[in-house]
Amino acid sequence: MNFLKRAFWSMKAKKGKTLLQLVIFTVICVFVLSGLTIQSAAKASSELARQELGGSVTLQVDREAAMEKQQSEQSESDGPPQFTSTPISLDDAESIAALDHVKSYNYSVSASANAEDFDNIESSTSTDDSSDTESDQAPGGDQGRGGMVQADLTVNGTLTSDEAESFSDGEAEIVDGRGIEESDAGSNVAVIEQTLAEENDLEVGDTINISSASDEDTTQELEIVGIYETSSAGSDQAMNFSFLNPYNTIYVPYTAANTLKGEDYTDTVESVTYQMDDAENIDAFIAAAEKTDVDFDVYQLDANDDLYQQMVGPIENVASFAKNIVYLVTIAGAVILALIVMLSIRERKYEMGVLMAIGEKKWKLAGQFITEIVVIAIVAVGLSSIFGNPIANVLGNQLLDQQTTASAETTTTSMQQGPGGGGPMGGGGPGQAVSDAFSQPSEAISSLNINVTWENILILGGIGLAVAIIAALIPSISILRLQPKNILTKQE
Repeated sequence: MNFLKRAFWSMKAKKGKTLLQLVIFTVICVFVLSGLTIQSAAKASSELARQELGGSVTLQVDREAAMEKQQSEQSESDGPPQFTSTPISLDDAESIAALDHVKSYNYSVSASANAEDFDNIESSTSTDDSSDTESDQAPGGDQGRGGMVQADLTVNGTLTSDEAESFSDGEAEIVDGRGIEESDAGSNVAVIEQTLAEENDLEVGDTINISSASDEDTTQELEIVGIYETSSAGSDQAMNFSFLNPYNTIYVPYTAANTLKGEDYTDTVESVTYQMDDAENIDAFIAAAEKTDVDFDVYQLDANDDLYQQMVGPIENVASFAKNIVYLVTIAGAVILALIVMLSIRERKYEMGVLMAIGEKKWKLAGQFITEIVVIAIVAVGLSSIFGNPIANVLGNQLLDQQTTASAETTTTSMQQGPGGGGPMGGGGPGQAVSDAFSQPSEAISSLNINVTWENILILGGIGLAVAIIAALIPSISILRLQPKNILTKQE
C-alpha cells in the first residue's frame, strides 16, 4: 500500500493546496452540520410542542345542520324559523371521553341570570334609558324560551374551572379560595370575579342569590368558594350589555347552570372539550368517536389544534430551510471540490504517467487521490464539530425569530381583516379563540435548543466521505483511462 505513503508525502509537499482544500471542506461541513443540527432541534421542539399542547376536539351541536332542519320543518309556516339547540347527554359525552388519546375533558354550559341580593358591575355606557334597549335587544338569556331576555350575569357551568377556556389560556386566575372541581357536581357553589366581589364586599364563604333570566321563579343560593381575576377587556357589546361584562361572569358546576336553564337540561351539557394527549392523534380520535352511538347528524366534532399549528409553523419553516441548506451546500460543495481536485490532478499528469510506466496499478493511483481528500475530509469533520454548534445556534435562532415575526404579522393582519371581538356569554366567541390561538405560541417557543449530537456527526461523516470520494473519483477517471505513453508524450 505504497499509495498511502505517497498520499501523505504529496499532502506534506503541497501544503498550500492542502490547506485550501481543508478550509473549503471545513466550511462545507460547518454549513451541512448546522443544517442537520437545526433540523434535529426543530424536530425535537415540534414533538415537545405537540406533546405539551396536545390540541383539543370539541363535541357540540352542528348548528348548520340544526338550522337547515328548522328551515325545512317551518318551510310551510308563516313565521320565521327559530333555532333550538339540542343539548348533549352525559352518556354520549362520557362514551367519547372513554376513547383512547383523551388526556382530559371538560363540560360547558352557558346560562344567564339576575343578581338578587348583590349588585352587578354596570357597563360604562349603561344608563336608565339604555335599560329598555338592553331588555329588548340583548342577545343573552336562554333561547327557545320566549325570545331575548334581560340579564345581569353570565353563568358558565363547567366540570372543572381549570379546564375552562379563560383559565386554561391564562386570561383568568384564582386569587383567593379555589376553583370549581369535578367533585362539586350537584353542589351550589360559585367562583366570582374579584371586582364584583370587592364592589359587594363579598368573600370566600359568603353566599349569593341569583335567579334565572328566563324564569324568575327559579332561584339559587350559591356559596362562594373562590375569587378569580380576569385580564379580559370584554367585547364591544359589553359596553352596552351588563351580562357581557367579564366582571359579571361567574363559574358554577355544570349541574347548577343546568338548573337555571330548566328541567329539560338535566344531565346534559352544551359542549364537551376533549384535550388530546398528542395533536398527532386527533384524526384517530375523531375516527373512533364517529363509530360510537353518538348521533353525528345532530352533533359534530370540531378539531382545534390552532395553538399547535401556530407554534410549529415557524419551526417547520426553519427545518425546511435547514434541509435546503444541507442539499444545496452538499451539491455545491461536491461540485467545487471536484473542480479543485480536477485541477490538482491535471497538474499531476506527469507524476501519474511515470508511476503507470513503472507498473503502478491505476486503482492505486485513484486510491492515492481518494486518500488525500478523505484525510482532509476527516479533519474537516472534526473541526466542524467544534465550530458547527455555535454557528448553528446563531443561524437557527435568527431564522426562528424571522419566521415567528413573519407569522405574527400575518396573524395580526388576518385578525384585523376577520371578525373580531369576543362572542357572547363571557367573551368566549370565535374572535377570542382566534386571538388566544395566535397569541400564546410566540411566547411558548422563542429559541431552539440546538446541540450537535453523535448522530449528526455520523451523518455528516457519511456525507463528507461521499463528497470526498465523488470529488476525487470523477476527475481521476478521465486521467487514468489514458495510456502512460500518451501522458508522457503530451507532457514533453
